Amino acid sequence: MASLPDGYRAVVIGAGGGIGAAVAAQLADDPRCGQLYALSRSGSAGPSRAARLAADVTDTDSLATAAARIGAEGPVDLVFIASGLLHRDNMVQPEKSWRSIDAGAFAELFAVNATGPMLALHALLPHMPRDRRTLIGVIGARVGSIGDNRLGGWYGYRASKAALAMLVRTLAIELARTHPQLTALMLHPGTVDTPLSAPFQRGVARLLTPQESARTLLPVLDRATPTQSGEQRDWQGERIVP
Repeated sequence: MASLPDGYRAVVIGAGGGIGAAVAAQLADDPRCGQLYALSRSGSAGPSRAARLAADVTDTDSLATAAARIGAEGPVDLVFIASGLLHRDNMVQPEKSWRSIDAGAFAELFAVNATGPMLALHALLPHMPRDRRTLIGVIGARVGSIGDNRLGGWYGYRASKAALAMLVRTLAIELARTHPQLTALMLHPGTVDTPLSAPFQRGVARLLTPQESARTLLPVLDRATPTQSGEQRDWQGERIVP
């Protein structure tokens, strides 16, 4: 991450997932990264050079405990949030019709995909400096774009990612006043070969490995400017309409 100071300190949330693990590995290989924290529900995921901590984006106590440990050791220059939920057993599945809408599934999708990242940032932002460049990357999804929705379906997942886009945009507006050198982006990783996308890969024009996605997403975030804060960009750097 060339735009961050030498010895920058990074936090990856969702390091137990495919994209989060790949992002953590990429940062671990950067000799300019001074300290890396890999957060996952198990607390055991992440590269060997990372400090591995347990945290769940739906559990404020675990986030507060992890953030206190991180903040006690120094300021945070980069936060990358890769947690997300699309399906779980037979309880949460993308809806093909309004007839499949389920309140419990909606609540779980919003808790993980929208509320969770904001709770993580609520815990970590007090440890991000206000006087220098800092970065926040949050995994989004093109299907969360209202303007780009031409197929319908997937009500809960689309809505939760659209809500996340609004939350990141709102946060960026506020942080422009308090953290003028901070850039926060939602990042669409492409269709990545992970358990999240596995049931829905048929017919995909280009399927990325987690490593390919991470190698493209981090430079997109690194090149972004504070004037672009609050936007959603895809893995190729193209802006996604709200």
